[in-house]
Amino acid sequence: MSVRYSGSVGKLSSEVEPSMPDKHKSFSEWYSEILNRAELVDLRYGVKGAVVYMPNAMEIVDAIYSMFEEELKKTGHKKVLFPVFIPEENLKKESEHFRGFEGEVFWITKAGNRELDKKLVLRPTSETAIYPIYSLWVRNYRDLPLKLFQSVSVYRYETKATRPLFRGREFLWIEAHDVFKDEASARKQVTEDTEIFRRVVYDKLGIPFIHLKREEFDKFAGAVDTYAFETMLPDGKMLQIGTTHYLGTNFSKVFEIRYLDPDGRMRLAHQTCFGIGISRIVGALISIHGDDFGLVLPFSIAPIQVVIIPIPKREADIEGIKKMATDVEIELKNQGYRVKTDFSGKTPGEKFYRYDMLGVPVRIEIGPREVKRGELTVFRRDRRKREIIKRGDLINYLKFIEKDMLDFLRRKAEKEFKERLHEARTKNEFIELAKKGNFIIRAGFCGSEKCAENIKNLTGYEVRGTKAGKEEKLEDKRCIWCGRPAIKVVYIAKAY
Repeated sequence: MSVRYSGSVGKLSSEVEPSMPDKHKSFSEWYSEILNRAELVDLRYGVKGAVVYMPNAMEIVDAIYSMFEEELKKTGHKKVLFPVFIPEENLKKESEHFRGFEGEVFWITKAGNRELDKKLVLRPTSETAIYPIYSLWVRNYRDLPLKLFQSVSVYRYETKATRPLFRGREFLWIEAHDVFKDEASARKQVTEDTEIFRRVVYDKLGIPFIHLKREEFDKFAGAVDTYAFETMLPDGKMLQIGTTHYLGTNFSKVFEIRYLDPDGRMRLAHQTCFGIGISRIVGALISIHGDDFGLVLPFSIAPIQVVIIPIPKREADIEGIKKMATDVEIELKNQGYRVKTDFSGKTPGEKFYRYDMLGVPVRIEIGPREVKRGELTVFRRDRRKREIIKRGDLINYLKFIEKDMLDFLRRKAEKEFKERLHEARTKNEFIELAKKGNFIIRAGFCGSEKCAENIKNLTGYEVRGTKAGKEEKLEDKRCIWCGRPAIKVVYIAKAY
């Protein structure tokens, strides 16, 4: 492959200025602008916390759903679909779970003109919808493991400030609910869930995250242990984008999920559940990789992977340019690329601005010089650089930059993530860091819920948990806040 020229993009006479807010200085304004200008969501639906996902967003959503579903199926999961309605008595069966969700559910009390005899709720999560049926499906050890998932919307009466894709009253996700004969098998599934999440979010989307075990007072309602996947947004706040939980026998007891073992004894099953926040992952992808010109999308999930822009200088150029553009488009489509040629009457600058905003990874510019020399001018959206390549090198070039783009985006995101990670050994150090901005602060902690509440009330920072699967060494034996003996290292940050 031959690249004749590589350089930063220069502004053409017709190129449109980005005029976007600075992402790191005014993240909220930037995020609102990009959702609007890239035509991702429409906020005018009229119900707080509910948005319309537009085609540009749904293409990305579908791609991410497909990635996760493929990984789940590889590990033996099968897809199901349970009703959105959950009877009130089901929700109340596991008391801790009910207390955790009672204030967040949408109640259905009337149908038509009739009051319902039994109240229903819209699915806030599906444990209490799925597990009564599992009690019918699981009879003996041969029925295990049972590994099922569904890709659905869930509904929660969010009382905090809503933010499109980050925090809403309806959001998209995948939930896997698995049943095993014993604790060891179930905990092995929690590890597998973590690997599935890493393969998609980190390996394929380039989003760094930290894997945390939640504190006892911050677990999923009804779980024995909760593990969260959290990424960091440009404003330094953490966003939980997925969770996996070891449920033990807490739900199998109340929903009678038992199996006959080989010795003829009835045993309680052990369970796990895995929640993948599709809406939040999309929001994180937009926020972390995007820049002041719009979206920056990994090649694999971009609705348009390559856009071809014909740039004739005069009438006589049009025929040759059109032929070359058409030939390139046909070749790329035959290779499986999602490609578009823009023959519209807009200026090149208007087209550049538009496809930059949409995050199209590669732009091919074809003018009379390219036709004459048998070359292509290629613009990489990630690095914002133009390169001139030989026409015959195009496919090899695209194969190279598909991986190179993802590596570049991942490294860039990881660098920003690590720059926000700090350590504090005293309360004063912690407070000084908190005053300077939003960081992830690693510190010793006593484990007290009261201490965590005081930190949050006085600084806005929350104890997010300990690093999962790794017992970290305590540099200071005192709790960062109260000064009592510390028993663990935790990560503390502001969060959405």
